[in-house]
This record gives sequence, C-alpha cells and structure tokens, in this order.
Amino acid sequence: MDVETLREYCLSLGDDVEERMPFQAFKAAQGVLAFYVRGHMFCYFDVDSYDVVTVKCQPERIPQLKEQYDGLVPPYNMSPKHWTGICPARVDDTLMHELVRQSYELVKKKYKKNK
Repeated sequence: MDVETLREYCLSLGDDVEERMPFQAFKAAQGVLAFYVRGHMFCYFDVDSYDVVTVKCQPERIPQLKEQYDGLVPPYNMSPKHWTGICPARVDDTLMHELVRQSYELVKKKYKKNK
C-alpha cells in the first residue's frame, strides 16, 4: 500500500478523522503525517521514507501479531506496550487496513466525547 492509498484509507474511517503534520519543529520528523480522532493520534508515518506506519494496538495482541507477521516491528518513537509498527512493504493491504481500523476504533472508544 502506498502513502496516498493509506492516507485516503485513514481519512475514510470517519468524518471525525483529522490529518496533521505535527512535528514540523523537528528536522528528523518534518515529514511525519499523523491522523487523529477526537484530538488523539491513532496512526502516523513519515511520507518521505514510508518505512514504518505506527498504530495504537491492544497490548495483549502485540506479541501474537509479531509472532504471526514478520512485517510488524517496534513503533517509531512510541511505547511498544501500546503501539506497534508496520512495515508497509512487508504486509498486505488487508492486514494494514485491519490494524489501522482497530487503532482508530481503540482511540475513538477511549476518548469518548463529553456529553
């Protein structure tokens, strides 16, 4: 899956998804594109290198997923307890969609809107 296809997929998850490039002040992370739901990040990747897509994940699933798929790696600059990295070149689109959608749903559920 290429950068633009993943970007379009992230934006298609809901009307509440926002995209930002939040790390412009940091030279090493100026190309990082992040996706947010309810003001909280659920997916990000560097559009220039596009070697790791970082997503939120249920901690109990991470070890199993890493055993099952060699395309899962440590997340970029996040806690490996709650986040995982995905090598886009080493996973199929179905897995990428599944993990990004689950990340979106986890974050959306955790940060419910105040009533």
